[in-house]
Amino acid sequence: MSYEPPTPPTELPVEAVTTLQEYSPELLEEVARYAEALAEHKARAERLDAAADTDTPEERPEDLPDDVPSKATITIKEINDNRYYYWQWREGDKIKSKYKGPV
Repeated sequence: MSYEPPTPPTELPVEAVTTLQEYSPELLEEVARYAEALAEHKARAERLDAAADTDTPEERPEDLPDDVPSKATITIKEINDNRYYYWQWREGDKIKSKYKGPV
């Protein structure tokens, strides 16, 4: 581990860098967890949007419940240090989920 502080990404606004440099290590860890969860959420929304844009019907997986649309994707959620599979799909502006099982 270097004694020098890390170099922030050039894409990160100066105001964000300045704010982050004022945070305690504990708060920075919370920010990192939030940023990772937010990035996963946005990536999932993009995948769901891309899946909704395809005009070709997909084959329905055998284990897909009847009340889950065939455009649904499988996502992993971590709850209380346990990981679970969920079916997820978009209905209008909302993202819907249905439990599938443990990872």
